[in-house]
Parts: sequence; C-alpha cells; structure tokens
Amino acid sequence: MSLFEMAQIPMAEASKLINLDPNIEKIISNPERTVEVSIPVKMDDGHVEVFTGYRSCNSTVLGPGKGGVRFHQNVSMDEVKTLGFWMTTKCAIAGLPYGGGKGGVIVDPRKLSKGELERLTRGYIDKIAPVIGEKMDIPAPDVNTNAQIMAWMTDEFSIIKGQFEPGVITGKAVCMGGSLGRTSATGRGVITATLELLKRHNIKPEDATIAIQGFGNVGSWTAKCAADKGLKIVALSDISGGIYDANGLDPYKVEEYAKAHDGLIKGYPGATAISGDEVLLQDVDVLIPAALELQITEKNADKIKAKMIVEAANGPTDDKADVILHKRGIEVVPDVLANGGGVTVSYFEWVQNLYRYFWTEEEVVDRQEQMMVKAFANVYDAAKKYNTTMRVGAYIVAIGTIAEALKLRKGL
Repeated sequence: MSLFEMAQIPMAEASKLINLDPNIEKIISNPERTVEVSIPVKMDDGHVEVFTGYRSCNSTVLGPGKGGVRFHQNVSMDEVKTLGFWMTTKCAIAGLPYGGGKGGVIVDPRKLSKGELERLTRGYIDKIAPVIGEKMDIPAPDVNTNAQIMAWMTDEFSIIKGQFEPGVITGKAVCMGGSLGRTSATGRGVITATLELLKRHNIKPEDATIAIQGFGNVGSWTAKCAADKGLKIVALSDISGGIYDANGLDPYKVEEYAKAHDGLIKGYPGATAISGDEVLLQDVDVLIPAALELQITEKNADKIKAKMIVEAANGPTDDKADVILHKRGIEVVPDVLANGGGVTVSYFEWVQNLYRYFWTEEEVVDRQEQMMVKAFANVYDAAKKYNTTMRVGAYIVAIGTIAEALKLRKGL
C-alpha cells in the first residue's frame, strides 16, 4: 500500500459514517493537479546536476492550494500527493479558506553549498511558477526549508512577475512580510491540542508527563511551549538519539546545548542516554511524535505505554498501528488537527500580505488559539457523536465542509 492509499483509509471510514455521495468522495480523493519538473543546476565546480521537483495541488474547492515545500532525498510524487491531501483536510478542519498543496525536491541539501542551494531554489520556482500564486497555490517551509529559502522563492517569483509578490509564499522573515508568531506556530498549536485533550480527561497540565520524538523546529517549539504551560518533559530525541530525565528536561537549556554541539542533543549533561526509538515507548501521559511519517507502526504500536498520543508530525502513525492503538484504548489526536497551527498562522501571514497591514504577536497568538480550540471541539464532538476515533472524526468534519462547497459550486 502506498502512503497515498493509506491516507485514504480514515476518509473512507468517515464517508461511510456520514453516507457521503460516492461521486464527491472520488473528487476529494484525487489531486486536481500534479506537476513533475526537471531543474538543471550549475554546481560550484562547473558541472550541471539535474534535480527532480514536484508540486501537487490537491484541491481549490474552498480556496487556493496551500502547503509546504520539502528538500529531502526521499521526496516522491506519492509523498507530495499524500501531504497535499492531508493539507486539504487540515485546512477544512481549521476553517481556513484554502485547499491543500505540497511540493518537494529530491535532494540532500546538506551536500550543497549555499550558492548551489539558492540556484536550486530559484530553478524550482522558475519551473512551477505557472501553477503557483497568491490566489492559486501558496508554498511554505517544510522539511529542510526555512525563511532564507522562502526569501529566495519570493524574490524569484517577484522577478518573474515584475513586481513584489509577498503573498505567494508564507513562512517568510518578518522583514519580508512574514508574520510574527509564525516560527513557533505549529508547536504552539500542538500544545493547545494537548491541553484540550488533557482537559477532556480531567488531567491538570502540571500533573502530566510527556515525551517528544524530534527536536527540529516543530519538536523544539512544542517542547518549549509545553514547558511554558507547566507540562513535564521526561524524554526528547533527535537524529543523534534520545535523552531521558524523570525529573523533567528544560527544553530551553537542551536547545542551548544543541546549538553548541552541531545542533544535536546527544550527550546532554544530567540526562540518561536512550535510543530514539525508546522515546516512543516511554510510560507517559502524552506521547508527541514530531519527526517524520510512519514512526508508529504495527511493529511497535503494542509496546506504546503512553495514555494519549498527539501527532505533531505529518502521518507518524500507519493504518495498522491505528487499529492497534484504538483497541488498546490509546486516544490519538491526529496530525490534521494537532499540527494545524502552522497553516493557521500561514493563513494570517497571507491575509496580512494581501492587506499590507500587520498584526502584533499577541493578536496572532490569541487568534490562533481561538481557532484551534474551536477546531479541536468540532473534531472531538464528531468523534463522540459517531462513536469513532478522533482521526475519523477529523475527516468527518473536513469532508462535510468540502462536500457542501462542492455541491454548491458544482451542482453535485
């Protein structure tokens, strides 16, 4: 089964529960447009490498496509199609006027010089420029892409259009029209979802323990936002392995240590070294996978000791693991809800770019929390109403919104 096929499973379950018109299900299940491009790049030594890039626009029923661009050696069309589908779902759950999109380039950016990376980035935008735009499809950062890469993308697209076009890209630096509060938005949203889940289980934040797999942008901000709310973090991991401290880890100090040690947390003083896989198996109230997809599978799902899981990463749990976790009574807040804070604040950035009027960070944080609390309640209530998981509940909310728009727009 491909990743894209796996992603359809909860939607199919949701469709049955709400008796969705099969014709509408077919439309929602397939991307509107996929593009594969070849990007020739002159390397520093003079030879030319040709890289493969992708962009998938899953839906524009509710508004323009929206979704990140990742630079990674394992990028594939199947992956970007899946991530675009999840983004459509995520935006519908959050109540945003967007469809979903996703893009990527097959490359290990660590092997490129800064100049080569810039030429690759600009080359990618040159090739996908006909299918993106502030009212068509709006890229953003993802794995191995950041504000600098977004700046190159914005500049290249603006050159092509002959005028400054900040609304075409989100996740930009503030000086280029980025939004205050964007960098921390996904992690902050994950903790909003965590607190809402704990509230439903009558667990006070100060009484809860959590383990976080991943200490990149999302994982580190999730950890810092968790600490700010009084949650005790007992385990963290990154590509170098994991660390454990029953008394609690201070993510701010861990981040300082990592900055001084090649960006890695391995060897953090005072903590016990554990493997990255062991972080997933800690006996905690909440496990937060914040790394890459397919981390919780049928191979380790029966070993999970956490009472609840909040998915910060995209697709960290496969379909078979979902069944096992449900049977074991482990509640899962799905990625399409939990990590929606990033696209929510990307939406705020886009709105500010269109109006050329910018908000304070307090306004951004307050508006994000309001939208995420509402989205969580909608999904939680749908799951209870239909006696199903929160993942299926999320799809019930999403496809209900998309289906209604399709009926009105297309007369289906």
